[in-house]
Amino acid sequence: MKRARLVALALAATSLLVVALWGRAPLSAVLGLGGSDAQYLGYVEGETSLIAPPVAGRLVARPVERGQRVKKGDRLFIIDPELAKAEVARAEAALAESKARYDNLLTGKRPAERDITHAQRREAEAALAQAELDYKRQGELLARGINARQAYEQAESQLHQMRARVASLVAQEKVNELAARPDEIAAAKATVEQNRANLEQARKRLDDQMPVAPEDALVENTFYNVGEWVPAGTPVVSLLPAYRVKLRFYVPQGDVAAVRMGQQVRFTCDRCPPDLKANVIYISPRVEYTPPVIYSQSARAKLVFLIEARPEPGQAPLAPGLPISVAAFAR
Repeated sequence: MKRARLVALALAATSLLVVALWGRAPLSAVLGLGGSDAQYLGYVEGETSLIAPPVAGRLVARPVERGQRVKKGDRLFIIDPELAKAEVARAEAALAESKARYDNLLTGKRPAERDITHAQRREAEAALAQAELDYKRQGELLARGINARQAYEQAESQLHQMRARVASLVAQEKVNELAARPDEIAAAKATVEQNRANLEQARKRLDDQMPVAPEDALVENTFYNVGEWVPAGTPVVSLLPAYRVKLRFYVPQGDVAAVRMGQQVRFTCDRCPPDLKANVIYISPRVEYTPPVIYSQSARAKLVFLIEARPEPGQAPLAPGLPISVAAFAR
């Protein structure tokens, strides 16, 4: 048991020494002792955006390659769009039909239909004039006792009928100028809005099958080649925008009190330009141990807090996974 402990202690000491030399930081900083000359070790991490289609289909085009930089709006890939295009065409036709019906209800009868009603009214007015003459003549004959009262009553009834016919056609002409009933117009308008929404949905599905880059970014990886079947929701391309790159490093518990959100830090990396800067965007609320851990009374010296910082814009791009060394925070 004692031998195993000695081996563990030797391995721990060797690991710490290697980490210190690799990060070019003082061993006191690696052990969490801090100080004005402390160097906090960490690495660059990138938060990628996974671009996936909402529906399954065959990949017919992928104009981007891994490692390529794309601009906002550049086409990333295309999932077979034939069915989606047909759905857009169907939705466009349905919208055009419903709009035509709605417009027809607003404009009333066609000119040819109005002409028919107008001709019927003129015919009825002529018949009314004739009925008025017959009624007058039958009244005179009845007064002189030449004709029977039945003929007079028939002429009177015919006169009333023709007057009603003329009035009906006059009203019909007015109706021909009017739009449809409000309830019919409201129903037709609702149908137009429904078909317009269906068209927007069909166009959105088509766009989702041919996505473009939402922002300037690096194509971090590609997962499918042209001709392969892509399941729904499975990423085809992953993008890494410049502002999604951040630093992750660990600060000893004795120094974490000096760290503030938004605080500027300086950092270095192998073959990187000098005077690189970043701003703290996250301070872990939980303490953890840096591996390897030797459980003893001095274990507290190895407690560290995870810190994340965003490099300032305009600096040289950093590759995810690159080891970095962060300078001590200003007191």
